[in-house]
Amino acid sequence: MDSQDLLSHWLSERGFEVIMRWMVGLFCLAVCLCAAVPASSQEIRDGAALLAAMHERYKDSWYESVVFKENAVTLNPDGTSKTEVWDEALELPGKLRINRGPSSEGNGFVFVDGTLTTFQNGKTTGPRPYVHMLLVLGFDVYRQIPKTTIDQAKGQGFDLAQIHEEKWDGEDVYVVGAAKGDSKSKQFWIEKKRLLFVRLIEPDEHDPPRIHDTRFRDYRKLSTGWISARVEFYTDGKNTFNEDYFDIKANAKFDPTLFDPTKFNETSISNDAKQ
Repeated sequence: MDSQDLLSHWLSERGFEVIMRWMVGLFCLAVCLCAAVPASSQEIRDGAALLAAMHERYKDSWYESVVFKENAVTLNPDGTSKTEVWDEALELPGKLRINRGPSSEGNGFVFVDGTLTTFQNGKTTGPRPYVHMLLVLGFDVYRQIPKTTIDQAKGQGFDLAQIHEEKWDGEDVYVVGAAKGDSKSKQFWIEKKRLLFVRLIEPDEHDPPRIHDTRFRDYRKLSTGWISARVEFYTDGKNTFNEDYFDIKANAKFDPTLFDPTKFNETSISNDAKQ
């Protein structure tokens, strides 16, 4: 083989090596770019994947508990309104205590692990089975394993196979449980950017043609996690009730008896919740 042939052979080998290195480099770049794309945009194809993505986003940073007061405003059909100050305490997942007005009056609710106990003037009705989907989708989803949330949503009749995108308050949202244009089926809406719950639409349990529409608004960043400081309730498109939160404190410490329905009249959120 003469010198020219040797040179051609060497260039051919070097060219092949350069091409191979270039291809390997492109492959590595593609892998890195795929890894950089948020998992939610790659994997969210149904409601189950969305609930799992919500948990994954905040599982290490969401608060374990929160306590706050609220102005609870009832909007009457005659145009008048009534405002009460309520106390609420949540311990995640699954526990919510509400005192309607002063604790001494004995009015409120205790939600514990899928049951509801109601109190009126210190007297109780319940407990009865009740899955509070506002609690599940707005709070518990971030502090419990995805399978639990998925099972709760399915158990409440949400079709997790149905998912599409909409615009809501200027943001892209996922809508789970209904096809595009369907505003009557059971469905929940999740903001795409922050993976926060923003809307729940449900037919009335006893009167299905009536549609209840609950909206989480005014999200505020806490020391850990987020909270919607305003909740609006609509029935057949008419605003009937609002909650405006204040004195919000994340990761409060509670006496365990605070969520014990048998101790409702002996405990109060203001006395038994510590920062």
